[in-house]
Amino acid sequence: MSGVASVCVYCGAASGIGEDYKRAAHALGSAIADRDWQLVYGGGRVGLMGIVADAALSRGGSVIGIIPSHIQRREVEHLGLSELHVVDSMHTRKRMMVERADAFVVLPGGLGTLDETFEILTWKQLGLHAKPIIIVDIGGYWRPLLAAIDHAQSQGFLQPGYHALFSVVEQIEDVFAVLERQPAPPRLADISRL
Repeated sequence: MSGVASVCVYCGAASGIGEDYKRAAHALGSAIADRDWQLVYGGGRVGLMGIVADAALSRGGSVIGIIPSHIQRREVEHLGLSELHVVDSMHTRKRMMVERADAFVVLPGGLGTLDETFEILTWKQLGLHAKPIIIVDIGGYWRPLLAAIDHAQSQGFLQPGYHALFSVVEQIEDVFAVLERQPAPPRLADISRL
């Protein structure tokens, strides 16, 4: 039985992205809602962010958006969410996302997605949380990143067991195969130290 009730999705907010990425975001949002899990994400209405949120909402899902005020002022926040939290900084946003989620799923994205992904991986490596992290490698999007991480390990900058920090899947349905095997994550991290 899964210990997951809330999933944080990291993904891009860019427009003009490939259809495979859009389909994956839609499938992920729909499947989270169909399981009665809560979606936690960055609060945007554009790009993959908007697609994953809209898909979950269209299936009656609960969607929590967390957006910094400086991004909200650009009028990109999603106004139809179950909850929208406007916060003072990117750091506060990321901390709240960690606190509200039982697991993390990484879809394609840009620098913001990379920032969120590396931070959540680092916090896990440091023992600040023990929640599952799943990187969805749609069409090989993340292969260069995964190769760079392997390179860092080969040069002695990562311990050989670093692969235990995250899972990599290629299809959305495989995300749920991984998550449904997860026990309830221990609430061990004192996130307030971050």
